[in-house]
Amino acid sequence: YFLIFAVMRLTKPTLFTNVLVTCEERDLPGSLFNQLMKDDPSTVKGAETLMLGEMLTLPQNFGNIFLGETFSSYISVHNDSNQVVKDILVKADLQTSSQRLNLSASSAAVAELKPDCCIDDVIHHEVKEIGTHILVCAVSYTTQTGEKMYFRKFFKFQVLKPLDVKTKFYNAETDEVFLEAQIQNITTSPMFMEKVSLEPSMMYNVAELNTVDTAGKSESTFGSRTYLQPMDTRQYLYCLKPKQEFAEKAGIIKGVTVIGKLDIVWKTNLGERGRLQTSQLQRMAPGYGDVRLSLETIPDTVNLEEPFDITCKITNCSERTMDLVLEMCNTNSIHWCGVSGRQLGKLHPSSSLHLALTLLSSVQGLQSVSGLRLTDTFLKRTYEYDDIAQVCVVSSEFKQ
Repeated sequence: YFLIFAVMRLTKPTLFTNVLVTCEERDLPGSLFNQLMKDDPSTVKGAETLMLGEMLTLPQNFGNIFLGETFSSYISVHNDSNQVVKDILVKADLQTSSQRLNLSASSAAVAELKPDCCIDDVIHHEVKEIGTHILVCAVSYTTQTGEKMYFRKFFKFQVLKPLDVKTKFYNAETDEVFLEAQIQNITTSPMFMEKVSLEPSMMYNVAELNTVDTAGKSESTFGSRTYLQPMDTRQYLYCLKPKQEFAEKAGIIKGVTVIGKLDIVWKTNLGERGRLQTSQLQRMAPGYGDVRLSLETIPDTVNLEEPFDITCKITNCSERTMDLVLEMCNTNSIHWCGVSGRQLGKLHPSSSLHLALTLLSSVQGLQSVSGLRLTDTFLKRTYEYDDIAQVCVVSSEFKQ
């Protein structure tokens, strides 16, 4: 071959690590080793025994490549002969388990390459698949005698998973959905978590619950340092509320399982950026049955044996019109005020009505609101609602 082909991965340098050689003052070398470490220009002054260095070193091996990072490589074709070669075409493809990608910056051939000259190219690719990747570099050219030459080189590397992401969904009594995302750093180096956000589906608005207000300032619940050490895990919490136009249609929200997707951006070592976006997250759709009863308003704390008001929302989740009757049954601690067995009238499919009710508690402590019954007079079917909410009952002299 007239041409020599070289491929090198482009990575950021790393901090130099010192090799500790020390001993106690009473040992034979005395203070010799400690003095040598202090005189070493690569050590951190005042912290010579911590193996930390102030110098940068070029990578000595290929290193690890993680999903979401950008793979960069330097490609060089050098004419090692004493002849001019013509029509040089350099092509770089990346073969993954599912596709083959062309990474060459230009598809045009170079007219000629003189002796001791070279063709350089830098390729970049954001890695979006884990597993085996093969960089296929091919060179074709024509010699002075008109002979067409062609050769290829293969460079194989593995793409590893940088993060372990687990999600949990909690369906509230209202239409709100809480998402807990557990993110674990499974690499061997710390990460700076630049952004962890949730992009909701078209039916929801999202509120991040990962900050607290302190003296009028919003601060992260993880503190001022957003580093995630190797094998450490963080929990991120989000609250999703249906948009107004969808919240009024109970049948639509009832069947929604797609919530959205997480967007995670991080940096490692000397600022190498990585980004992952999960697939669409799905939850198990809650089963409300034919009739859904939820509490719109309820006080947190009430006085013992003093009436308090709550507001209920009754939604027809079936496909037929219902004629409902409300019954209120007292429990050992909760006593309802009002007429039981009253008619609520007809409720059409996907429609709702709001109901104001009054009750009191005869027992202190955290009490459960129970004892509501809804009867469909057409099918003679009764729906029972117990433990729909909790309220803290205190003596009036202790209530603030």
